[in-house]
Amino acid sequence: MKSSVQGSKMKYQYSKRSVIVLLGIAASSSTAASSFGTGIPFTRIRSHVLSPDRGTIRIRGGSDQSPVELSVSDSSAPGDLEHEPSKTDIATDANQMGPNSTPPGLLRSKIPQFPWHQLPDLLTYARCIAIPGLVLQFYLSTSPSKNMHSSIIFAIASFTDWLDGYLARRWDITSAFGAFLDPVADKLMVSTGLILLAGKYGPIVALPSAIILAREIAVSALREWMASQGLRDSVKVGIQGKVKTAATMIALTIVLAVPDGWDASRLFLKGAQTGVWDVVMTIGMGLFYLSSVVTVTSGSVYFRAAAPVLMKK
Repeated sequence: MKSSVQGSKMKYQYSKRSVIVLLGIAASSSTAASSFGTGIPFTRIRSHVLSPDRGTIRIRGGSDQSPVELSVSDSSAPGDLEHEPSKTDIATDANQMGPNSTPPGLLRSKIPQFPWHQLPDLLTYARCIAIPGLVLQFYLSTSPSKNMHSSIIFAIASFTDWLDGYLARRWDITSAFGAFLDPVADKLMVSTGLILLAGKYGPIVALPSAIILAREIAVSALREWMASQGLRDSVKVGIQGKVKTAATMIALTIVLAVPDGWDASRLFLKGAQTGVWDVVMTIGMGLFYLSSVVTVTSGSVYFRAAAPVLMKK
């Protein structure tokens, strides 16, 4: 009885094989005929009963048509004509990293369904969303700790600037849109913080803010023009530019945390009683002016590198 059942299964598989082969021949004939305008442009047939090994058979017909493709794979259901992707397949497709990516860590191993390759871009988007959040918190909050909350928002957004670049390098992934948006998000975030504090404290913050903003606009215009000349790498970001960005972000984080009511003139009054926030503000303003100096020196490096092209007759 058992042999009879096995014989029936074998007959079923052989008959299925015959059907697939006939369909493949018919498809190839149709593809060949399509050169004369009578065939179908593409035919795909899948079977799961021909062989335990996966493979693909392609038969070319007309010279201007796509090949016929017979995809063969194993499956537990012999009658299935389409392979449904498993959760593992989906997870693998969702985590396509670069060829030099590091092996999956704890989080990537525990949550493989998460699109980790999109995380650097998601962090950049979050930084953009934090900009209106910072403005609303700065002006509309009535909490006694509102300045500290503004500082925390800015600090987290600044941290994502480092984190998205670190992950992109670690996982060897790049995105054209991410490469464009990342520096834009940084400049928008810093510019927003500078404008908010310049309006709050007046000239003592407005002066370094004006220097930093003028430099950012000038260097951005220079990079755009050099890119149009095919010389973008001549003015790529250097170590001084990174130091300037870090110093500015730290200074903004510190000064944003200072409570309302602090008077900037206290920095210049001799014999004034020194409190904790006076010390904090002194450190923050020192970093502000340091970043403005580095802003000028780093900007001059870019313009000196571009000078031969700018001055060319």
